[in-house]
Amino acid sequence: MRQLLLELGAAKPQTLDSFVVGCNQELAALLRLIEAGASRSLDQRFITIWGEPGAGKSHLLTALASNSKARLIPASATLSEFSWSPDVGLYLLDDCDLLSADLQIAAFALYNQVREAGGSLIAVTSKPPAQLTLREDLRTRLGWGLIYQLHGLSDEEKIAALSLSAAKRGLSLSAGVLPYLLTHYRRDMQSLSGMLDALDHYSLETQRPITMPLLRELMQRDDTAKLP
Repeated sequence: MRQLLLELGAAKPQTLDSFVVGCNQELAALLRLIEAGASRSLDQRFITIWGEPGAGKSHLLTALASNSKARLIPASATLSEFSWSPDVGLYLLDDCDLLSADLQIAAFALYNQVREAGGSLIAVTSKPPAQLTLREDLRTRLGWGLIYQLHGLSDEEKIAALSLSAAKRGLSLSAGVLPYLLTHYRRDMQSLSGMLDALDHYSLETQRPITMPLLRELMQRDDTAKLP
């Protein structure tokens, strides 16, 4: 079951179109401009996005990283990955709050190079820049441009998004399936969407409708599920 969820998740590319916006409309609109290369002002070229785990930060970075002009730089990157290149128009720094001392220096240098030579840089953190335990000069750079908190979806928004996804695929869900899933399973949208895919497959495999008993049975086969 766990392998099935991993395969289903890997089969679905993370895109800006598949990101459930919720109350992050302004940020989503700006990221579309950046993806299209239409952002020109200095403050729009530097963005820090912060939010709690599961809010969708990885989804956004993965979506933007699909651009051939983008470079995704994780916290575990090597020093060479922080070097500026004329072939890169968008730098994506993941988990900036986890950078080692040497990589913090490299990130600071990259900010300066991007500002002087061109391009855009988006950094992702778990907290607002002012609350991060980093070098002061890097914290200053993280506050150079726009700062957005990425707000997670409410339970109602998650249910609405999953219901819409199910309806588009012609899935009929018994009442209570989605509320139960939200309270007894991992709560990030990627995991919830993966479970919805798994339910679809399991329903077809067993020739049974998607009901509460089917959901409970499937969750019992997933060793990572949160069971009551």
